[in-house]
Formats: sequence, structure tokens, C-alpha cells
Amino acid sequence: MTAKLDTDMDRVLTKISVRLLPFLFVLYIISYLDRINLSFAALQMNQDLKFSDQSFGFGAGIFFLGYCIFGIPSNFVIQKFGPRRWIGLIMVLWGLVTVLMCVVHEPVGFYIMRFILGAAEAGFFPGMLLYLTFWFPRAQYGTAVARFMTAIPAAGLLGSALAAHTLSMNGFMGIAGWKWLFIATGAPAIILGFLVPLLIPDKPEQASWLDKDEKASLTTLLASEQNSTGETKESKLAALKTPRVWQFALIYFSLTISMYGFQLWLPQIIKSFVKNDIQVSLISAIPALFQALGMLLIARSSDKKNERRLHLVAACLLTFLSLTMAALAPLPWLKLVALCVAAAGIWGAVGPFWALTRNNLSIQAQAGGIAFINSVGNLGGFAGPYIIGLIKQISPDFNTSLLALALTSIVASLLAYAAKNELNSKTS
Repeated sequence: MTAKLDTDMDRVLTKISVRLLPFLFVLYIISYLDRINLSFAALQMNQDLKFSDQSFGFGAGIFFLGYCIFGIPSNFVIQKFGPRRWIGLIMVLWGLVTVLMCVVHEPVGFYIMRFILGAAEAGFFPGMLLYLTFWFPRAQYGTAVARFMTAIPAAGLLGSALAAHTLSMNGFMGIAGWKWLFIATGAPAIILGFLVPLLIPDKPEQASWLDKDEKASLTTLLASEQNSTGETKESKLAALKTPRVWQFALIYFSLTISMYGFQLWLPQIIKSFVKNDIQVSLISAIPALFQALGMLLIARSSDKKNERRLHLVAACLLTFLSLTMAALAPLPWLKLVALCVAAAGIWGAVGPFWALTRNNLSIQAQAGGIAFINSVGNLGGFAGPYIIGLIKQISPDFNTSLLALALTSIVASLLAYAAKNELNSKTS
């Protein structure tokens, strides 16, 4: 009987994955493109607007200050009004801001637009993490998150191809190539923002493609997990006072320093040994393939072995070793190989990290806890790009910057090793 129930639930979860994850995947591609398009635009924009490395690093990173400030309120709005309407609205907003990046002409305006873009995007990723908890039990959550987040390398691949094309349009209709890139990446967010309320249900109870028994079995399973935590109902804001929430925010902060320092400077790092902008854009797609490989393989292993913490530690150590190799490698092709392995380690950490985080939060704490961890942790997205900009300002190459990112990976691995699963020790 138990085997039959497990088979039925597997069928339900497969149906949910097929129905929801592809569309959420596309939405996250658009979101991530509008976050990283700057890394490709900088190949022309910094020269056109006379931006220094420090100015670019600050502008790239200030996105995450707006992201941090508005992340938690946005997740509470999602719970009140439902994911469909809120996600649709913020997509339209950040799409408009992305297109308006074309009018930037000096550093202060650049900083302001990036801050607003971060505020607009703040609710999307934590909202999607929360949304997936409405549909997937704990055992399948890590893989669901990893599949959703493979949009990151997909965005890297698409962004590379799109950048190569739009940068080659430099001067077409009197518009700079980097401006075409912002137009091409901002417009889809506006269009899809209007479609979101029509295409996804807020919760299983509203899914017309699940029958009555499927809805009931899934709702019962998710409710039983909530009851199994053994915790009383707690205030959403009270969750922010618990040490484990701050602990995971600090881990994520360490991870995102490497993640966004790497991502937002990658084309310029590659340009240090490949001089043609179009070639740089295309070569930047290679590490994106390894992002996907690392995310899927590490998350699959983590779910299969029902182990999170050591997988996270291993991914961080892989990142440390490969970033160190990238800094010290004497040949360009060795640097590229090391950057690819680093990409696998950096993004391979996200699946086990969010699964371990969810295992440490009660159902009642997840809305506030996930948003807080994501928002505060993403301040590393400000620190990483800015640190690289500061170091590059006084260094002739990116080697010292890569070593600085490697150091943060060691910190992340130590913090991850110290983490414990207080709610369910079997998945620690």
C-alpha cells in the first residue's frame, strides 16, 4: 500500500514539474538576464561613458542594496496577494527599468537605475523559492530548486549569444550596441509580466490540471510535513530573531560574494586574455555550461543521498581550488578551464544550500526566513563586484581579485560545515 502511495505521489510531482517548472525556468532566465546583462554591456559601455573599474563595480553591486531592502517586504506581499499578480507586476516594472538603462550617461544615474532595478527584482527569487514550497515536499525540494535554477546557466548561454549579436549592432539606427542589449533583455520581462497571472496557479488547490485526489494527497503530505516539525505557530518576523536564520544568511553572503563577483566580471576577466568583444561574449557561454552541470549533478547527488551539508562544503572547496588555479595558471586555456570548474562549484552549491536552509526552517518561518536569508545574503552581490573593482583599480590583472573570491569560498565551507539541521537531523 505504501509503495502504491509513493508511486502515486511520484506521478503527481512529475505532473507538477512538467506543468510548472518550464515556465518558471523561462521567467528566471529573464530575471537573471536583466541582472547580468550589465556584465556584457560593460565591454562597450564603460569605454563609451568613461566609467572606471571602481565606478562599474559599485554600480554593478548597488543592485543588491535595493534587492536586500525590498526582499523581505516583497515576500510578505506575495503571501497576502498571491504569487501570480505580484510576480507579474514586478516583472513589468523591472523590464521598464532595464530598457531605461539606455538613457544612463553618468555614474550617479547609473547607480540610481541599478538600485531601482534591484528593488524591483527583490521579490522574484525568494518568491519563487517560497512558491516551490507550496508544491514540493522536502525530499524533492532540492532537485526542484536546482532544476528551476538551471535558468542561471541558461541565461548565461542566452546572454552570451544575445550580447554577441547586439554588441555587433553598435551604431545601428544610431544606437550603441550596449543599449540594444538592454532593450533586447528588458522587453521580454514586460511581455511575460502580463502573461504570468494567466498561466500559473497560486497553489495546488487552484490547479485545474490536478484532479481532486491528487490535490488532496499532495495537500495532506505537505500538511504532515508542517506538523512533523513539532513547532508551534510562530510570528513570521520572529523567525528573523533566530540564530539559525542569521547563520544561513551569513553562509549565503559568503557564497554570493564569489557568485556575483565571478558572474558580473566574467566577460572582462576573459577579455584580459581574449581581446575581441564578440569572441569574449561567445566564450563566456562555456562556463555557463559548467554552471548547469554543477547544479544538476550536485543537487541530484544531494537528494539521492538525502545529505545536504557535506555536499555544500564540497562545492565550496571545489570553488576555492579552481579559483586559485584560475589566478595562478600561466596559460589562457588553463585559466578558462579553471573558470569553468569554478562555475560548477559556485552554482553547484545552491541546490544543497537551499534544501539545507528549508530543513532548518519551520513552515511558518519560511516566508520571512527565506526572504531574509536571500536578501541579507545577497549583500554579497554588492561586496563581490565592488571588491573586484577596487582591487582591479590598483592591480594590473584579475589574479588578486580571483584569489580574494577564493578566500570567501573557504569561509563559506567552514560556515557550512558548522551548520546543523535542527528540525530533521536525517537530512543534515
